[in-house]
Amino acid sequence: MAMVTRVAAFAVRRRRLVLTLTVVFVALSIVFGAGVVKRLSGGGFDDPNAEATRATRALATQFHTGVPNFNLLVQADKSVDAPDVSAAGTTLAEQLGSQPNVANVFSYWTTGHPATLRSTDRKQALILVRLVGSDDTRTRRAHDLAKRFAGRHGGLVVRAGGESMVFDAVGSRIQHDLSRAEMIVFPITFVLLVLVFGGAVAALLPLAIGGIAIVGTLLVLRILTIFTAVSVYSLNLTTGLGLGLAIDYGLFVVTRYREELARGASYEEAIIASSRTAGRTVAFSSLAVALSLVALLVFPLFFLRSFGYAGIAVVAIASLGAVLVLPALLAVLGPRIDKWQIFNRRPADREHGFWRRTATAVMQRPLVTGGAVIALLVVLGVPFLGVRFGLPDDRVLPSSNAVQQTQQVLRTDFAGRSGEPVLVVAPTGAPSQREIAAYAERLSTLPGADTVQSGAGSFVNGRQVAPAPRSGFSDPDGQGFWLSVTPAVEPMSDTGKAFVRHIRDIPSPAPVLVGGLAASLVDTEHSLASRMWLAGLIISIAMLAVLFLFTGSVVVPLKAIVLNLLSLSATFGAMVFVFQQGHLGWLVGRPIVTGALDTTTPILMFCVAFGLSMDYEVFLLSRIKETYDAGADNATAVGVGLERTGRLITAAAALIAVVWISFISSGVTFIKMLGLGMALAVIADATLIRGVLVPAFMRVAGDWNWWAPKPLRRLHERVGISEQQAFPAVRAANTSANAGV
Repeated sequence: MAMVTRVAAFAVRRRRLVLTLTVVFVALSIVFGAGVVKRLSGGGFDDPNAEATRATRALATQFHTGVPNFNLLVQADKSVDAPDVSAAGTTLAEQLGSQPNVANVFSYWTTGHPATLRSTDRKQALILVRLVGSDDTRTRRAHDLAKRFAGRHGGLVVRAGGESMVFDAVGSRIQHDLSRAEMIVFPITFVLLVLVFGGAVAALLPLAIGGIAIVGTLLVLRILTIFTAVSVYSLNLTTGLGLGLAIDYGLFVVTRYREELARGASYEEAIIASSRTAGRTVAFSSLAVALSLVALLVFPLFFLRSFGYAGIAVVAIASLGAVLVLPALLAVLGPRIDKWQIFNRRPADREHGFWRRTATAVMQRPLVTGGAVIALLVVLGVPFLGVRFGLPDDRVLPSSNAVQQTQQVLRTDFAGRSGEPVLVVAPTGAPSQREIAAYAERLSTLPGADTVQSGAGSFVNGRQVAPAPRSGFSDPDGQGFWLSVTPAVEPMSDTGKAFVRHIRDIPSPAPVLVGGLAASLVDTEHSLASRMWLAGLIISIAMLAVLFLFTGSVVVPLKAIVLNLLSLSATFGAMVFVFQQGHLGWLVGRPIVTGALDTTTPILMFCVAFGLSMDYEVFLLSRIKETYDAGADNATAVGVGLERTGRLITAAAALIAVVWISFISSGVTFIKMLGLGMALAVIADATLIRGVLVPAFMRVAGDWNWWAPKPLRRLHERVGISEQQAFPAVRAANTSANAGV
């Protein structure tokens, strides 16, 4: 990586130019990226090419109808059938119908007083609205309609709800929680960095790189919104990953810089040396992290792809800041890096200490210590065997949220409103009413079916219970038809998914598309599962390639993949234990437990955690290999490598864990889950994996750790990377030290 050294040399030589351009970049990012939040979307959880999505699209474009996505819950202190209440409710419905982006309005008072739109105590009724437009347009219109219509209207109390209101509430909560998390985490990380470096100036350097990475990524996301939809939730990854990686990279480079100064190098020589060593580690580590996040781009859900966009951008900017901006800052600071020093910190390059003793103790009984940790991780991962997945709904919000409370009333007080309908849409074909009736009758006999509504009438248990409506279930041009199947089972459950599959297996008089909430869950799970192999392949190739370049071994990279999978399985088990089963709710703010996890969050955690683990893996193995190549035996190399990196990796892990833990304060459940899961993954990786399983495995494997087939060994000799010392005198000192251990 001579390029990294040349970049650092340029930064030192043209330090003022580099810092001036950096200030200009930050200013432009703030000016043009600050408004990105208004352009981000709260949707993106569906595959745009899935059958359920196409069914919804056909309903809207061909039949000009669909599932209502906004509602008003009207509450009265007497029966909703009272004349004055009925008149007021009818007026509300008529006023809603005249609003922009309102396509359909169905109210209790204007559709024949159906029981499903009236509460069981007869004091509440519903007005259902279908808003049209993009996800963002519907969300904005729902927000405006709620401001206009929610509240008191004479003797009525009106509350707003529905899918679009949920998206609006979640988006608002995300922005509020993110601002609060940043206000909490920046001061805490600064204090911790002061404790690590011993002074305020050095502590500010990683935070400066983090700030550059975060605001720069906002600019990138703003540009991307011109061409594609980007999820608002990607802002959380921007903050978490940007600050976390900046801390890691800043710690690696500044610590190595101080080590070089302690060995007698000049300030400029120390900058170049730290770039040739830690800087190269940062460059290749960031490449591996970015490649891991590329795996998110293979999924069709723009929710996941947005995290890929944000993650790749923040990694690229953070790494560029570490290898270009940080050397320029160090060159400008010179001896002032130790200004406002509170206490002196010895460089973490000792040959003997806590981590060396820990590694030695582990390697004395590698099977016992390693086996105990593996058993612990396996036990922690067992709950993941019972994982159930679902799609996010209003229950990702806290129970104190007004929109969530409105939606909960629909579940508890309205008979038949808890089961979202399954929509069966035939865009083509013109079967007879008799054929449609026979099809609807057959669907009504399926296990889990409650009522089937169609253009041929309504059916329950194979019998017609209501006559055919005048219109509404067929194409105005006479082509195609659709049916609504109300399930008697929870849509986001195994029985709900089985119900969708049964419907799709029933022969129909024309080709049909099956949509609705349960169908979306089935299709989303299939869409994600069908691409997991590709995402896993990308991540595996990235890890294998980078670790091979550093070590020249094929054994160590395979070990890293296996240990990371083991660590992640324990993390996923903890997620099931806390968020699906509802244990330790006090620890995470008592979120609403639905008995399922969001389908996308484990995939996101998998890709991000695998990438972050590369930081510590590359840094540790580069030091171990450096010592091994200097002539030390395998056990000594492991002990010395762990001692030289243990304190630094532990500090970096603690700092980045603080960043992720701050997300637990969010009011959105899957953000809580991301924060807790990533914090646990980072902590487990830096302690159990690096502190116990790595030395245990490497002790058992012995010299086989560094094995590779002859063709690959020759390849590594030509293109491999080794974090060697910058100066011959320093290299000689290391060789002497290794000979004495």
